Amino acid sequence: MSNNLQQAPTHIKLAVDLIMLLEQHDVAPDEVLKALEIVKSDFEKKQSNKLAL
Repeated sequence: MSNNLQQAPTHIKLAVDLIMLLEQHDVAPDEVLKALEIVKSDFEKKQSNKLAL
């Protein structure tokens, strides 16, 4: 990991890691986008539930 990336915010590092993982597994872009919609929805629900507590 480059020095700039090591100093990047956690969400940037996570995005880079996810991109690398998906590219290494040669996942089709349309499948990635469909999966990301599901992941986003799941984490939005988790965030809502956490805020409701």
